[in-house]
Amino acid sequence: MILAVVVGTRPEIIKMAPVIKELEQQGLPFYFIHTGQHLDYNMSLQFIEELNLPKPDYTFKLKNRRPAAQIGEMMAKLDRVLRRLKIKLLLIQGDTNTMLAAALTAVKLGVKVGHIEAGLRSYDWRMPEEHNRRMVDHVSDYLFAPTERAKNNLIEEHVYGKIYVTGNTVIDAVTRYLPLAEKQSSIMKTIKFKGFALATIHRAENVDNYSALKNLIEVFLESPLPVVFPVHPRTEKRLKLFHLTRKLAESRNVQLLPPQGYFNFLLLMKNCKLILTDSGGLQEEATAPCIRKPVLVLRISTERPEAVEAGFARVVGIDKNSILKSISEILNEKLNLPAISPFGDGRASQKIVNIISDVTKITR
Repeated sequence: MILAVVVGTRPEIIKMAPVIKELEQQGLPFYFIHTGQHLDYNMSLQFIEELNLPKPDYTFKLKNRRPAAQIGEMMAKLDRVLRRLKIKLLLIQGDTNTMLAAALTAVKLGVKVGHIEAGLRSYDWRMPEEHNRRMVDHVSDYLFAPTERAKNNLIEEHVYGKIYVTGNTVIDAVTRYLPLAEKQSSIMKTIKFKGFALATIHRAENVDNYSALKNLIEVFLESPLPVVFPVHPRTEKRLKLFHLTRKLAESRNVQLLPPQGYFNFLLLMKNCKLILTDSGGLQEEATAPCIRKPVLVLRISTERPEAVEAGFARVVGIDKNSILKSISEILNEKLNLPAISPFGDGRASQKIVNIISDVTKITR
């Protein structure tokens, strides 16, 4: 069995890192492919180096940025590589354009697909990720669901493939890399606040809409807790376009940072008081036993309801007054967050690789 691991964005690299390490530890051969969806060093390649992952065997340079054209370009490039390597199993993670392109290409070539983080649903059709994850799940042969809820979503949709509940590999990553981050990162020396909220926003529905982005920026400016704000490249462009950068830069309540490496970001999560985000992955990472931080989800929906039910996350939308009220409530509450993550025990990657080895008979 010839296996290929495909990534294309920063979150995929982070969540695939423990799986790649487990493949290496078990001596299972694989090809490593980077589609180039995030080819910017700070957004992608830096993470491969920082997490001590092997250099990709193949890395693409994409010309297209429009979603449909980008997916088509990735499919054409993947088609050539997968045919040349005679790949029999493609291991993918998540819900990006990369994952959809990889899954569809594999299906058309008769290559089996293993989808890590299968079964997540936001039921919010505005989100491109919701389109992607649904289509990927329905063409995958092996579906590695992080939770029982995710498994039930897949059962209700009558997916074709075999379902396994494994936990989420992001908990593996946090557990594995936080001790290294504490030794190697000096990011906290640059933070000017003793207590702060960590904020990230990047989703199209938040940053491409002037009214939505303006609301969120006003939250950061008026927050009763100072805000540390690493700015995603997409968000930075929109802030400049909408003339919102100056207010942030001049605020004493906000500290702007460039995109951060994984180790720096782990330390920011570890040391903040709460997290404000529209990210899906951060909702999971915040539940890791070594992080355990409350999260305000700056969206009207979440595909990680387990974090909400466990008490880690609250979906607060993008209304300024509602978010500010929630920040104050958290600061005034005595939080008692669970000691166990709803997303697994940190052994998801081991479970996934053991399953792959067993069902596909990969030889060492």
